[in-house]
Amino acid sequence: MAKKNITNGNKQASDRLKKIAEFVYEQMKDGEIPHLEVSSRTKNNIVLSEDHKVWKYGTDVVRRSAKDLGGATNILRSLYTVDFIDEMINSGKSSTLRGMYYISEGWNKAKFPTQDESNRLAEDLEIITKCMREDFKLRPEEDGARVIGDVTLTEVNRKGDVKKINCKDDVGDSGYGIPYNVEEEKVKFKKVNAKFIIAIETGGMFDRLAENGFDESHKAVLVHLKGQPARSTRRFIKRMHKFSKLPVVLFTDGDPWSYRIFASVAYGAIKTAHISEYLATPQAQYLGITPSDIVNYELPNDALTDNDINALKSELTDPRFNSSKWKQEIKLQLKLKKKSEQQALAKYGLDFVTDTYLPEKLAEMNII
Repeated sequence: MAKKNITNGNKQASDRLKKIAEFVYEQMKDGEIPHLEVSSRTKNNIVLSEDHKVWKYGTDVVRRSAKDLGGATNILRSLYTVDFIDEMINSGKSSTLRGMYYISEGWNKAKFPTQDESNRLAEDLEIITKCMREDFKLRPEEDGARVIGDVTLTEVNRKGDVKKINCKDDVGDSGYGIPYNVEEEKVKFKKVNAKFIIAIETGGMFDRLAENGFDESHKAVLVHLKGQPARSTRRFIKRMHKFSKLPVVLFTDGDPWSYRIFASVAYGAIKTAHISEYLATPQAQYLGITPSDIVNYELPNDALTDNDINALKSELTDPRFNSSKWKQEIKLQLKLKKKSEQQALAKYGLDFVTDTYLPEKLAEMNII
């Protein structure tokens, strides 16, 4: 039989969640209309944390009061969710976010109308408790991405046993799969024998680098971001960087949506700004594809759409892209009206990216 695997983080989360229920109870006991407050999750409420060098929520809050039906329903759902999470922690079980949404079907008037609503409430509880969703035993539908490189770690498996894994020698072609929970009580880094960490947006390019042996020829750790990276992937990169002190570079497509992938890894995202110090790696650098690359390497390209143009204009006012270098590149792209994918480098052959493009870019950045 599997062990319950109840961690200190789970216990702390349970204690803090119970305080929410106690807070609501005390208000009602004193004859007050109960309310809860949560940070406003808007672009205008994002400030740079001088301590962590990442973007965090500011002081603006949203007050959810039982004075109106919407506020009362939100508080009711919060209490049902607190009870559900506490039950999971005590039993050592977990649930996907979608699973919680369907379980709420049995909560009568507290059931969620959409999964977006249940996801948002899980984030609210993170903000209020200052705990992470993983401590609630809540996990996303998808797993984290893949890793290939000379990284040795230990992982506690579902039976509660500690397994030692090398992400180069003890894995197949697909690499080590990052679990949804990568906190120290689950995953511990033992050794990282590399010169730098390269996070790659697309699966095709990750496979190209792995097939060409780039991790061995250049002593790199390859991390597949899998598009917009899961929280566990960003946390894994953060923890590996902190353990190894190695440079982290991001290799993505050359479009505004990929630049936002970089920003979420380096500085944090609006949706998860309450835990940016746990997920973001502000030392991370953007490698490419850049608008300058489209010109310098004469890459195949596509025309920017209206949505692309609007996104680029928005990034010119986004504090995460406030450097002169980013502004210069974004303005160049708006002038070119072009975007390009990582795979466009195949114009020069399957080995060009590992033999020429990446070595040139990494040398410019003084990483190799």
